[in-house]
Amino acid sequence: TTLRSVVGQAELDEILAERDKLNVQMQSILDEATDQWGIKVMTVEMKDVDLPVEMKRAMAKQAEAERERRAKVIHAEGEFQASQRLSEAAAIIEPHPAALHLRYLQALTEIAAENNSTILFPVPIDMLTAFKGNMTPSSE
Repeated sequence: TTLRSVVGQAELDEILAERDKLNVQMQSILDEATDQWGIKVMTVEMKDVDLPVEMKRAMAKQAEAERERRAKVIHAEGEFQASQRLSEAAAIIEPHPAALHLRYLQALTEIAAENNSTILFPVPIDMLTAFKGNMTPSSE
């Protein structure tokens, strides 16, 4: 039959996505066959495509895998952009040690604003070197 021959030539994705194109193709074939009797086929519409349950499951798995792939790509692009920004920030701060100290103080302010019961204060090594001379035991 016309329906089977038209649908049989198409891929499943094409059947599902381009149903209108297949409808036009079937209408043309049917109109040509009925033209000799003076009948004009005005519309052909494929309303539903019934798929086996296994095929529906396979399509759902494929769609889920595609969504996961896109999510991973977006996440990786975000990580890449973040690392680029951190690299740029490090290049800007590196020649200005005072900027690093200001950033350290800003981080401490942000930590203090949170409601935490325990706060760790990371002390930069260069701050400890200032106390190094004072910590030697006196010979008195």
